[in-house]
Amino acid sequence: MDKEVLKRVYSKLVELLGEERVSVAIEDRLPYSRNWNPCTRDFRALPDIVVLPKSTEEVSQVVKVAYEYKIPVTPRGGGTSMSGGSLARGGILVDMKLMDRVLEVDKENYVVRVQAGIPILRLNEELRKYGLWFPYDVESKAVATVGSVIALRSDGTFNIRYGKIENHLCSITVVTGTGEVVELGHRKTLISTSGYHLHWLFISSEGTLGIVTEAVLRVVPAPPHRDIVGFFFPSFSHGVKALVDMLKRGVLPESANLQCKNRLKFYTHAYRAKYGVEPKVPEWTEAVLFLSFAGDKDVVDFMMKKSREIVREHGGEPIEDREVLEMWWTSKHVAIEPKELRFPWEKPFIPFKQKWPDSQRTRRFGAAGVSVPVGKIQEMYRKYLEYSSKYGLEVLGMNVYFQHPNSTHVSISFAVWVGDSEEEVRNFYRYLKEMAKTAVDLGGSMSAYYGDGEVLAGINVYEHGNALKYMLKIKEVFDPAGIMNPGKKFGESRWVE
Repeated sequence: MDKEVLKRVYSKLVELLGEERVSVAIEDRLPYSRNWNPCTRDFRALPDIVVLPKSTEEVSQVVKVAYEYKIPVTPRGGGTSMSGGSLARGGILVDMKLMDRVLEVDKENYVVRVQAGIPILRLNEELRKYGLWFPYDVESKAVATVGSVIALRSDGTFNIRYGKIENHLCSITVVTGTGEVVELGHRKTLISTSGYHLHWLFISSEGTLGIVTEAVLRVVPAPPHRDIVGFFFPSFSHGVKALVDMLKRGVLPESANLQCKNRLKFYTHAYRAKYGVEPKVPEWTEAVLFLSFAGDKDVVDFMMKKSREIVREHGGEPIEDREVLEMWWTSKHVAIEPKELRFPWEKPFIPFKQKWPDSQRTRRFGAAGVSVPVGKIQEMYRKYLEYSSKYGLEVLGMNVYFQHPNSTHVSISFAVWVGDSEEEVRNFYRYLKEMAKTAVDLGGSMSAYYGDGEVLAGINVYEHGNALKYMLKIKEVFDPAGIMNPGKKFGESRWVE
């Protein structure tokens, strides 16, 4: 940004928000210069100004200033994006973390109105006081915000029962690219055939249409009891067929997670840290399926028993080591402070002994986060092994998340270890491009849980074709000056050749 323009914009923003919530200092801007996607050790993506609004009106005022000077605006939630979605390209970075209030809990109608900067974990801490639960429970819930899960359509642990964010989103308040405040949706109901469902346009929009500042969400009564079970399978196909059979016969899991044998090691990191050995896994195992069930205890017990019977019919074996199950659950779902624990068998997070952050000390991981039809999982897994070997990347493992209510539509993480050298980072993005295109060729999508960001921008035309130009026209309606999170979804990738 031009220095004179920067001075004028800074002065206007200080006038609106105060000096304590506006900064151009390098030490304040630097923490926003990365996401979680693999990058070289010297990579930086610095905003020119960081602001921390507290209300929708303040966000509106900030965007109006940006619109006046035609400078970029990048909203940011927890900063855990794996596609560069909240990396600024100069301009104003809007940190939403001070917009973290619960505005209304309507217990009678099972909805809640919140500011978009509230982390999922904190929201559920508040809802627990009312016996309620927001089941869109992402693995990074301690920092992932309501706004960010809307903007990315993130994965959730319990989506095979409760669905993705569109199954919870009644309405949103947004600030468009001109600074206008608009409420989109249907107040406190999910059911409507009135008008266009414009609030759905903001799902996976990644801040390119505007900034979500408030949301009305469906919540549910907290379950009285939960239990977990796991199974070894000789192939992914065996595991999928067993799960399909469960759904057909009325066994309804609360969560379902299918992993390759390598990925199991990542989720049982604490087991290795405690005992110095890996947990025992049959040599013939290719896939591991974990399920959770919730409800009244007698119902849960029946579902657990029936799931074991069905699995044996499909060539699987139960995981008998309860500690393996509990450590997987702690690593996958709990991984937070003891006050969040609800059931006696849940274990608290052990600092530096879980996968986060102990397993990340020397190398981070990157993932191709794609979706393919469930019958193509086995083929996609073979391509994963092929491409990771081709580019010299060490396999971390595959993780399949079942993300649609009572069905087997999936989101898959194909993870590899990535260092911060230029060669490793370059090879990772070559691997990512091949995986993305292969997923589309198999009838799926190149991005299933972390958006297009600025990683897949430029190659997502391979999936969308001419439809991409219509998406751009929609963006122009909400963001006529093109200032909202530029470089994301449209244009050329900064990462993929």
